[in-house]
Amino acid sequence: MGRSCNLLFGLAVFILLHYHTSLAIVPNISTDKDALLALKSHISSSDPNDIIASNWSSSSSVCSWIGITCSSRHNRITALDISSMQLYGTVPPHVGNLSFLVSLDISNNNFHGELPEELSHLQRLKLIIVESNNFTGVIPSFLGLLPNLRILRLSSNQFYGKIPPSLSNLTKLQGLGVERNFLEGEIPQELGNLRYMTILDLQLNQLTGSIPPSIFNITTMRIITLFKNNLA
Repeated sequence: MGRSCNLLFGLAVFILLHYHTSLAIVPNISTDKDALLALKSHISSSDPNDIIASNWSSSSSVCSWIGITCSSRHNRITALDISSMQLYGTVPPHVGNLSFLVSLDISNNNFHGELPEELSHLQRLKLIIVESNNFTGVIPSFLGLLPNLRILRLSSNQFYGKIPPSLSNLTKLQGLGVERNFLEGEIPQELGNLRYMTILDLQLNQLTGSIPPSIFNITTMRIITLFKNNLA
């Protein structure tokens, strides 16, 4: 009898510890706040008012911060818009913890470095705008892992290499802009599978080869811009 009681007690302690451990790792608004504080630590500003430094305070509610939109239903961050704030710096992997994020706009700043792979964790993202920065490296193939993405704007950066065919996995994509980079190679014919695409902007790169006929078969397409490449 005593042995049975000990086993039951031990099992109860294990379940209780497991329950509390599970609670500790469930993402919440504190997770979001920590992610943005990590972002804040990776950037500086040429703006004399330095809005991020003064407004993004650990002592205030993250949902009241400049550039932040929260969902009243889930009390989580759904939009991050710090565009045109004269910011310098890099995007840390912690941004990948913003698991309810739907819209990411950091355009018209001076961010540099590569986009962190942890962005692929943001499965609710519908919009990514990072244009007019100084991001470098190849366009990450992991962007093709974002099933809800509608708009992807990577223009006016320092991206090089080929357009990854994995972008054809973005079956809900409506707008793709990668103009004004240093992209080379051929346009992936797989882009013709993006049947909801309305705008495709590839101008001012170093693309070569022929234009895939498949992209002209997208019935929703309204604008295709290809000039100033080396296309046949």
